[in-house]
Amino acid sequence: MEADVTRWQGSQPPDAEALREELARERRPFATWSNGPADSYAPHSHDYDKLLVCLRGSITFTLPATGQRLALAAGDRLYLPAQTAHSAVVGAAGVECAETHLPPRR
Repeated sequence: MEADVTRWQGSQPPDAEALREELARERRPFATWSNGPADSYAPHSHDYDKLLVCLRGSITFTLPATGQRLALAAGDRLYLPAQTAHSAVVGAAGVECAETHLPPRR
């Protein structure tokens, strides 16, 4: 399975609290984190599948193996399979995200 982005489909920008409530309705335990403008993460990977939801701001993930760039804005979701190396750079307005660990997809 490859990394996959689901774009926000609403006509208006989403509300961060409404996005948190949606995750709670999906019965997904999640943690939130935030970073300031231009903060970055060096390439790394995880041993679990991850679902990340951009609550506000923006962040761009890069997959070193393919060079693919995945830019997320508020409401966008990123599915990131276990062992997928990725780095990230936060956008000009900072970012707040929620993430949950998922059982592996088969």
